[in-house]
Amino acid sequence: MKKICRPLIVVLVSLVLPGKTSADEGMWLFNHPPAKLLQDKYGFNPTKEWLEHVQRSSVRFNSGGSGSFVSADGLVMTNHHVGTDCIQKLGNQLKKDFMKTGFQAKSHDEELKCVDEELNVLESIEDMTERVNAAVKPTMSPSEAQMARRAVINTIEKESLDKTKLRSDVITLYNGGAYHLYRYRKFTDLRMVFAPEKAAAFFGGDPDNFEYPRFDLDVCFFRVYENGKPARIEHYLRWSKEGCKDGELIFVSGHPGRTSRLDTIQYLEFRRDLTFPFALNLIRRREVLLKSYSDKSSENARRAEAELFSYQNSRKLLLGMLAGLQDPAIMNKKRADEKALRDKVAADAKLKESYGDAWDRVAASATAHKDIYFRHSLLEGERAAAGFNSQLFQKARMLVRLADESGKPNAERLREYGEAGLESLKQQLFSKAEIYSDLEIVKLGDSLGLMMEMLGADNDFVQKVLAGKSPQQRATELVLGSKLADADLRKKLADGGHKAIEESKDPMIELARLVDAPARAVRKTFEETVDEPKRQAYGSLAQARFGVYGKNIYPDATFTLRLAFGQVKGYTDGGQEIPWATTLGGTYKHAQAHGNKVPFELPGSWIERKDRMKLDTPYNFVSTADVIGGNSGSPVINRNGELVGIIFDGNIQSLVLDFIYTDEQARAVSVHSAGIIEALRSIYDAEVLAKELLGKK
Repeated sequence: MKKICRPLIVVLVSLVLPGKTSADEGMWLFNHPPAKLLQDKYGFNPTKEWLEHVQRSSVRFNSGGSGSFVSADGLVMTNHHVGTDCIQKLGNQLKKDFMKTGFQAKSHDEELKCVDEELNVLESIEDMTERVNAAVKPTMSPSEAQMARRAVINTIEKESLDKTKLRSDVITLYNGGAYHLYRYRKFTDLRMVFAPEKAAAFFGGDPDNFEYPRFDLDVCFFRVYENGKPARIEHYLRWSKEGCKDGELIFVSGHPGRTSRLDTIQYLEFRRDLTFPFALNLIRRREVLLKSYSDKSSENARRAEAELFSYQNSRKLLLGMLAGLQDPAIMNKKRADEKALRDKVAADAKLKESYGDAWDRVAASATAHKDIYFRHSLLEGERAAAGFNSQLFQKARMLVRLADESGKPNAERLREYGEAGLESLKQQLFSKAEIYSDLEIVKLGDSLGLMMEMLGADNDFVQKVLAGKSPQQRATELVLGSKLADADLRKKLADGGHKAIEESKDPMIELARLVDAPARAVRKTFEETVDEPKRQAYGSLAQARFGVYGKNIYPDATFTLRLAFGQVKGYTDGGQEIPWATTLGGTYKHAQAHGNKVPFELPGSWIERKDRMKLDTPYNFVSTADVIGGNSGSPVINRNGELVGIIFDGNIQSLVLDFIYTDEQARAVSVHSAGIIEALRSIYDAEVLAKELLGKK
């Protein structure tokens, strides 16, 4: 979330060695915390009780992002930009612009229910590595191995769901070196309590994004309900009114999305040369598309605001990540790290025999991936098909596949249609969130054009999809002819099963049926020639690392709960000392320095009530905690488990953390707990909320 406008600064002496952690590095598992590291450096021992309390106080937003319980009455705090999905959809539903005006519920009765959000709280972790690995026999072909692995994982998740009634996900760790079963308590009744204006939450906009110093109130509050009443929560974080101070040890409990620190140099080069450039160009294309759509009217701008912000943020993030992979210093360090490990494996006869060929097998999977990358991205994708950028199409695909997969034994289903995940899938499928046909036409038409460009106008599949129309004409025909914007109709089709889907004349359903066979085919090729061989090879690499360096190694991020730690600490940039914290008063100076013009124009509430504020209150601060995307909304806590802040960003130097850790200048950026309370009281008259946070009824 930082502007990329100058070279990334990387000091090699601060980069860590493979299999060895130093400084404040690590996104650690809660069932394998860095106890010795913390004891040796900070004299702190995280007890079992401390870890359990922090774990169960932390929450994950299924739409993406982290948060925490901050009162016994189910109050949850996260970032404004994490809550944007709910804020935007509620605004659509009620025909109000909460992004512009903000929102505050004065009582429980005024709290607004989010349309389709799901919160997860990690209850337990169980190691399933032995069981998963036992299901895959050495004599199996990649196809057989992939099916066997899918079957055992689906079975484990279903058994756990039936036994505990908790959401149950088998998580792949170390890229295939371990498998842990995560059980979550799930909340689906989430209600908005407070959100500031976007002008305050994202003050400074794009120019300040991924920059520091910062002056943002990037927070919002929700409440979870059970049986129509605020949920009673045993584990929540007590609020520290004073917050943290310079040099203090802090912890971050959140859900980092994905890192590639354990990737081989072959896969880092694959990302540098192919996947990142493709993703970046796709994001740029969609950003321009949505900006053009938004410029046509204020209503268009409101409809597209959340999605446009997401693309703008992702573009800057990817630019920084790509710059890291294009930096010879970083890539040479990664090559040296890999060579050191390979040399140690080669010097040990047993390790060499067992794992010596793992790097070559990873390289082979990268080669296979290149052959199908674009077709796979367009038709299937990791999260969505790039060639069919449409909510209506995605819901049509879900309906088609739900009908097909539901008729199979659970063990044989696609992972996302296994019994353990069906409830969450159906919540998204039957969401009553508004779908705008004009925006759908614009998005789908452009993505069909992209597919035509990449596969060729004469491609048989492209011709079948376009049906003799231009991309824009075909998109218009599909969107205006479809009735799938009606959630009740989607529910009826799902209940009707395979027969209802086969008989449906809805053009989006017909398109999804047309696309399904070739999409499944390229997915099957990906799973059998890329994913399964790579998983097995990386599993071998994990064992090689354990054999050389021991098991005190944290895995790459997987959007599951991790514990990071660090010091509240400023840094030096270009000879200038950057302080550990900004103040509320600095916000007004920052606005004045930029002529009080958008995006440095403060909302009226801040101008009118400036004289009420304690301007020297700490506002935003930085620390050396090891965080990335997905950590947004993570609580920052002290040794006593008290909340002292909330992560909302990283500086420009932190964008290399997806690949390699450095604490020379890389910093996590947070909102200070004292600044939050002061703003709630002095700017927003949110005394009831402030008292709840401080434990004063």
